[in-house]
Amino acid sequence: MLLTALLILGITILVFVFLYFVPVNLWITAQFSGVKTGLLELVFMRVRRVPPSIVVNSLITATKAGLAIKDDIESTARVLQAPDLETHYLAGGNVPQVITALISAEKANIELTFKQATAIDLAGRDVFEAVTMSVTPKVINTPNVAAVAADGIQLIAKARVTVRANISQLVGGAGEETILARVGEGIVSSIGSSRTHKEVLENPDKISKLVLGRGLDAGTAYEILSIDIADIDIGKNIGAILQTDQAEADLKVAEAKAEERRAMAVAAEQEMIAKAQEARAKVILAEAEVPKAMAGAFKDGNLGILDYYKFQNIQADTEMRESIADNKPKSTGKSNKGN
Repeated sequence: MLLTALLILGITILVFVFLYFVPVNLWITAQFSGVKTGLLELVFMRVRRVPPSIVVNSLITATKAGLAIKDDIESTARVLQAPDLETHYLAGGNVPQVITALISAEKANIELTFKQATAIDLAGRDVFEAVTMSVTPKVINTPNVAAVAADGIQLIAKARVTVRANISQLVGGAGEETILARVGEGIVSSIGSSRTHKEVLENPDKISKLVLGRGLDAGTAYEILSIDIADIDIGKNIGAILQTDQAEADLKVAEAKAEERRAMAVAAEQEMIAKAQEARAKVILAEAEVPKAMAGAFKDGNLGILDYYKFQNIQADTEMRESIADNKPKSTGKSNKGN
């Protein structure tokens, strides 16, 4: 009994292992769906760690939809093969999404080759969404864009950009951020070139025409269909603010220069006072030498007493004249007449 149970268990395990590596049910489904694939080929897929169900189900979907793929634009259409999908899966692609995108593109008469679809998918983009955007354009709302007209008035604009996916540029093409940046740059340039803000408010479509005519979608994954100005608001008077700031700056510069001149004048005045005091000190020193010189002259006999009295009389007369001229009473020395 034990041997029989072990035998049954072993047979069951072998059956499960066989059915895992040899997906008979999947092969039968493929045959009835018109997909020509060998049972041994499914086994090799399992060995290569490729889920046979993904490949077979995708082939069934493509076959039922009548999908014929092209490797490139100029090549002839051919039937999709299992190795094509297996290679894409091993490269890390999303096989069912690629098949869905190819079927949608064919039904919408959009030129999309198998090579393009797999490249878009491997680049990290949603290939089915790209096909959907080619059929149904997408509207992108720009953030508020502030710009200043030539008269100094700030305008805040908001635009709606209608784009359609450019299949040929999806790999390596710039995304929505680039579109928004270029549109914002165009709005700023258009408003800045207007003489007055009233011109912009009267003709907002002028902005759309100027921006749309610049070919902003070059090098991007999208094709711009239209640019519509949704809203324009008046902001600050930037010109007046700048003039006020400039006037305040000029005033501060003038005050600084005036303070500099005042400081220089004070310094010059102090310098002159110092020089005057220095000169006065020299005079005092010179006057202090006079008595010494007179004493030396008396001692050497070069100056007599009569000469000294004459000197005193001259000094007294000089002080008297200065007192009369200044109307100030001054003490005068004694006037002595020599005999």
